[in-house]
Amino acid sequence: MNKNLLLSLRYGLLCGLFGSLFLLSGCQSFLFRQSALPVPVKSLPIPLASHEFSFNPARDDVVGTLQVITANEDDTLSDIARRFNLGYEEIVSANPHVDPWLPGAGTQIVIPTQFVLPDAPRQGIVINLSAMRLFYYPKTKVGELQKVITHPVGIGRIEWKTPEGTTRITSKKANPAWIPTPSIRKEYAKKGDPLPAVVPPGPDNPMGTHVLKLDWPSYAIHGTDKPPSIGLRGSYGCLRMYPEDIVCIYNDVPVGTPVRVVNQPHLLGWRGNTLYLQTYPILEDDKRNHNLLLKKLLSTVRSTSKAKLATRPHAKINQALFNEAISNPRAIATPITQPNMTLQAYLDRAARVQNTLPFNATWDGDLSKQLTAAEVLEMTNKEAVD
Repeated sequence: MNKNLLLSLRYGLLCGLFGSLFLLSGCQSFLFRQSALPVPVKSLPIPLASHEFSFNPARDDVVGTLQVITANEDDTLSDIARRFNLGYEEIVSANPHVDPWLPGAGTQIVIPTQFVLPDAPRQGIVINLSAMRLFYYPKTKVGELQKVITHPVGIGRIEWKTPEGTTRITSKKANPAWIPTPSIRKEYAKKGDPLPAVVPPGPDNPMGTHVLKLDWPSYAIHGTDKPPSIGLRGSYGCLRMYPEDIVCIYNDVPVGTPVRVVNQPHLLGWRGNTLYLQTYPILEDDKRNHNLLLKKLLSTVRSTSKAKLATRPHAKINQALFNEAISNPRAIATPITQPNMTLQAYLDRAARVQNTLPFNATWDGDLSKQLTAAEVLEMTNKEAVD
């Protein structure tokens, strides 16, 4: 039986057992309805997959599941983001009314682990700069569903933009040394922090433990010595990953794999007969006419869906929900063809799960490399670290 089907059945049984616990009333300050009685954490289902999914490419453009957890006393949004394989901007966008540093014990946190796949060939690696997220499509065997593996990334700051376009993996190296370019060394020197010609491997190397070099000179996909910077614009153009994620990608991705970098803040895609819209904040230096691009994208998605699946209905857009998703980008894949649906109602229906590492987590939960709030704020202000 398909792995995802087993997980879905398991989750369905758990929801049936515990559904009576999720009777909602009242309203929290950030528009979540609160349980009438506290729900013991261990009575909730375990989290569902957050980084590896199988799907039918002839029918679906959406993978994953929207989930909601309850914050612990010592949690920050940065902690929760890494726990659920999300980037900083993703989780902050999904929870705009939550204090990133002091969410507070008992606060419900949206976990946007449902993704509309980028509008790009589903082969090799696709990176969406707006989402700050990488999608890897391993080669599919005949008779099997297509698989996608996705992880958050950090991207280049405004002055050192990550380029868009197509390239490929040219080489891989574990325990790399970092050789800063002359321009990077010059910038560090101006700040009174001169760099050596070569930074050796080790815990303070900004390249982390593994690197996949691209066919673009001076650009690579690599780890980092500052995990909470993932999901921020803080690099000198390279694409950075959590230490646990770069190891997986390093092991899975062969040399020669094509890499395509796109910038798509508005994503439309079908799951079954429902059309989803996922929106991310537009990058500061992206001056394109996104209203026009969105109209073209909507027309293309509708026409393509008819060609791919003749039985798919010509669904009507819920204009109020569509407008809400566009005006308030929250990184949440939202079903915009469900009539009378509101974003709040959709969030109310999301799966409530335990605030713990997902069953398939690639991270052991060690927070020893976490940054302070001040350090992450510094990166948010575009201080580069690699």
